[in-house]
Amino acid sequence: MADFYEALTDELIRFIDAQAVFFTASACAQGRINLSPKGMDCFRVLGPTRCAYMDLTGSGNETAAHLKQDGRLTIMFTSFARAPLILRLYGQGSVIRPHHPEWTDLAPHFPDEPGRRQIIVIDIDSIQTSCGYGVPEMTFQRERPTLRKWAEKKGPDGITSYQKEKNQRSIDGFDTGLYEVGPHDES
Repeated sequence: MADFYEALTDELIRFIDAQAVFFTASACAQGRINLSPKGMDCFRVLGPTRCAYMDLTGSGNETAAHLKQDGRLTIMFTSFARAPLILRLYGQGSVIRPHHPEWTDLAPHFPDEPGRRQIIVIDIDSIQTSCGYGVPEMTFQRERPTLRKWAEKKGPDGITSYQKEKNQRSIDGFDTGLYEVGPHDES
């Protein structure tokens, strides 16, 4: 059975805080739908209808491209522990980059990880919970150190070069706005 909420409750916030992984989904009117897993303690509840996550440099930048084109964003948490639950946050996403004024206020909420690329903010329109009875029980082992080690080895200049080569366009050719400079970069 699904339940809908207009804002995050204390109970839902505790559920979010207990999860080691979450998933983001975004799309444009055309092209692929993107679904990405995220971890590394990068998600924060900013208020009852606003959340954000620190987006680290990776092989693509699909979410940013989709938000620039469309703006819709869904974030899903699911329990892999004994008590089943699925939580979906539906809303409008925006991208905050280091040169944006909002970065100064938002960045301190997150660990200072190497390879920080942008902060993805979701202004929540709707919240849904569902049973999660079909999700298997699994035990969290540890965070993978691979992305952190990769970013440390590349260093800031190497990360910038990588982003310019791999993160400025989506796999469908949409502009991500990563190195645009202007009034909030239209994102």
